[in-house]
Amino acid sequence: MSGVHDMGGMRGFGPVRPEPESEEPVFHEEWEGRVYGIVRLIGLLGLWNIDMSRHNREQLPPADYLANSYYENWFAGIRQQLVRSGLVSKEELRTGRATAPVPEHIMEKVAHAEQVRAAPYMTTSYARPASSSPRFSPGDRVHAINCYPTGHTRVPDYVRGHTGIVLEHYGSQVYPDLSAQGVEEGRHLYNVRFESRDLWGESANANSAVYVDLWETYLEPAP
Repeated sequence: MSGVHDMGGMRGFGPVRPEPESEEPVFHEEWEGRVYGIVRLIGLLGLWNIDMSRHNREQLPPADYLANSYYENWFAGIRQQLVRSGLVSKEELRTGRATAPVPEHIMEKVAHAEQVRAAPYMTTSYARPASSSPRFSPGDRVHAINCYPTGHTRVPDYVRGHTGIVLEHYGSQVYPDLSAQGVEEGRHLYNVRFESRDLWGESANANSAVYVDLWETYLEPAP
C-alpha cells in the first residue's frame, strides 16, 4: 500500500543525516531494547508473520507514524496487533491487567527464560518453491510496474514506472503481498539496479545507482 511509511524520494522532510555506524548505539533508550524483545518473543507464538507485522504498522494513523520514532511505531504496531489477534483486549492494554486466562495452546508456545537470549539470533529461511521457471535473468532490462496496491507490498513507490537491469536472481522466496494476508507462496526474487538519474532526475549523482530487491510480480520486460 502507498502511505507515509514508503518515504523514499519524498520531499519536504529535510536531508537524511545518519549517525556514523561506529558511533550509533544499538538502542538509543533502554525501553527500545525492551520493545524489540517483546516483538521478537511474541512473534515466536506463530500467530502472525513478518509481513503481517509490517502491514500492521503501515496501517497506523499517518500523523502518528510520522511523529513516532522507529521503536515507537514498533510498540504501537504490536499493541494494535495483539488486539486484532484477540490475544488481549483494549481494556487489558489500558489497565495492564488480564481479565481472562491465557489459552492453553498459547501458553504452550510462550518462550522460556533460556530461549530469550537466543531469540535475537534466530533466523528463518523464506525460500519456497515457485510454480514456474524464472522469467528474467541477470542482464535483462526490466520495467517496474506502476501499481498502487491497497495491501502490503515491497515495491517502493520511487521505482514504479522506471526501468532497471537485473543483477541477480535470488531464487524463489515468500511473496510478501500474499504473506501479509496469511498465504505463503514462493515467487522469484531479483536484485535490480536503477540509475539514480533515472529515478531522481538531473540533480542526482550521475555515478550512483540504487539496488532494489523486487519480486517477479512487480516486473515486466522493458521495451
